[in-house]
Amino acid sequence: MILVPTLAQAGSTAILAACTAPTWAEGNTYTAGTQVTYQGHTYQALQTHTAYPGAGWTPSSTPALWRDLGTCTGGGGPTTPPPTTPSGVPSAPGNLRVTGTTNSSLALAWNASTGTVTGYRVYEGSTVRATVTGTSTTISGLGAGTTHTYTVKAYNGSGESAASNSTTGTTTGGTTPTGGGTAAPYLYMGWGDPPNPQTVQQATGIKWFTMAFVLSSGGCTPAWDGSRPLTGGVDQTAINQIRAGGGDVVPSFGGWQGNKLGPNCSTPQALAGAYQTVINAYGLKAIDIDIENTDEFENDTVRNRIVDALKIVKQNNPSIKTIVTFGTATTGPGYYAQQLISRAQSTGANIDVFTIMPFDFGGGANMYQSTVSASEGLKTMLKSSFGWDDATAYRHMGISGMNGLSDQQENTSPAQWQQIRDYAQNNHLARLAFWSVNRDRPCPGGGVVSNCSGVAQNNWQYTQITATFTG
Repeated sequence: MILVPTLAQAGSTAILAACTAPTWAEGNTYTAGTQVTYQGHTYQALQTHTAYPGAGWTPSSTPALWRDLGTCTGGGGPTTPPPTTPSGVPSAPGNLRVTGTTNSSLALAWNASTGTVTGYRVYEGSTVRATVTGTSTTISGLGAGTTHTYTVKAYNGSGESAASNSTTGTTTGGTTPTGGGTAAPYLYMGWGDPPNPQTVQQATGIKWFTMAFVLSSGGCTPAWDGSRPLTGGVDQTAINQIRAGGGDVVPSFGGWQGNKLGPNCSTPQALAGAYQTVINAYGLKAIDIDIENTDEFENDTVRNRIVDALKIVKQNNPSIKTIVTFGTATTGPGYYAQQLISRAQSTGANIDVFTIMPFDFGGGANMYQSTVSASEGLKTMLKSSFGWDDATAYRHMGISGMNGLSDQQENTSPAQWQQIRDYAQNNHLARLAFWSVNRDRPCPGGGVVSNCSGVAQNNWQYTQITATFTG
């Protein structure tokens, strides 16, 4: 990857009263509805969860998990609680998730509410789609390739609980990629004169973007570029624009440099928790772990931690697509990639897509031929590790190129990128991306810069070629 510079939920009116709720602590498991004290405020858990050590899931920083009930003083909580759910109403269900998809249905499951529960209502917006007595259901009669977002509320004779977390699922089938960014070039909102994504969508037909980069803002807490807010900033604005244009996003964690989550999250569980924070914030269908450099890719402990965290993510979110992206030689990925793939196989991590970055080879005069050679090397590695045939291996592979000039002055021309697209299409690869949309503008002789490709091309030409890839 080219070198780069590295919700708030409204609370109720503060009530100054004694803080009687127990103090929040890492390592504890909190059920939905539990109240705690933290930094002079009383908070109520919105979802059942474990506050994994190092995950940074403090009540004040995770509004998806905690509702601020107001300020308090001394050792207790509000003597007159702010308005919450009525007495006797069940707690909000927790961990709503998609557990299966077909062309016409989405299967959902959630954790049971506490208290007396008569049943559960599944909502899509304000419309009740199902009413059940158990903690799972299947929503049927949906269109192929359509996306739906749900919440669940428990109810009894006293009323209805607060809503669970929301979850988003997409049915299979349809005519456009809906499974997590089949064609999704990188877009970086913190660098390189970022374009308006809707302008690019309208000019090229691209729908999905891979959004760079989620890093650590300190410890195991995720933020865009390590400094921009996870929600409410320019990155969310771009995501909203992309979705309004009929597309979606794959957030990318890591990259070449910066303060990354892999080394900062002390356990696979904590790292999975950081990934989950981003998944929950945006209702994601896919995530990309761009694993590079000595701090992640070449560090055995951190590389294994990432693979193990992705296994946890997949277990907790069966419908999400997990992608890893890493460097390669012209003959295929090297030692560290082999270790990553072996770890994924031996632990059953169920990673969906192994993506190579076929550039910065230190050679490779013909970038199409070098890309194909590197991809075939990856195919051989996957077949050997997993026992797959050619077709299955290709279906778990991706290519993330570099448009125009690479850091090492290798030139992937528009014509060669078209050849690469054809190779990926003909072999039904799972993903095609490039670094980056910010650079997808002409500047022949411009060198390796952040906002143009260094070669003669039309505006957004590489994106337009990529948009025709359907896997």
